[in-house]
Amino acid sequence: MFEQTFKNIDDVLWKEAGCTTELDYTEQTSWLLFLKYLDDLEQERALEAELAGKPYEFIIDEAHRWSSWAAPKKADTSATLSNNGTLDHDNALISDDLIDYVNRKLFPYLQSFKQRATSPDTIEYKIGEIFSEI
Repeated sequence: MFEQTFKNIDDVLWKEAGCTTELDYTEQTSWLLFLKYLDDLEQERALEAELAGKPYEFIIDEAHRWSSWAAPKKADTSATLSNNGTLDHDNALISDDLIDYVNRKLFPYLQSFKQRATSPDTIEYKIGEIFSEI
């Protein structure tokens, strides 16, 4: 399953202007996968906390979470815990809107984590360090 997913990503990115090898878009694929992983991890931790009756504080605020800008969901009445709605194509960022959001809002927000972190051992600091290099 993952192999086909990566092949699909490769096929789409290969067609982009200026991409001559996989190295041209490895960085983009890496940070996208990282943000998707982080969103899934946070959703899982939030659900575990909710089931335990405890609060959970997200690392990334709602406006900058993967599920808000890359894959926003409609509020379906048939939603379950594992599927909280169908993809809202009208509100998903694409094309120039996506590029503008990533460059002007998302990356600066993630880069600011380094300054806000309480110590270099925190995940916030590490996120800020990663995105300050992108």
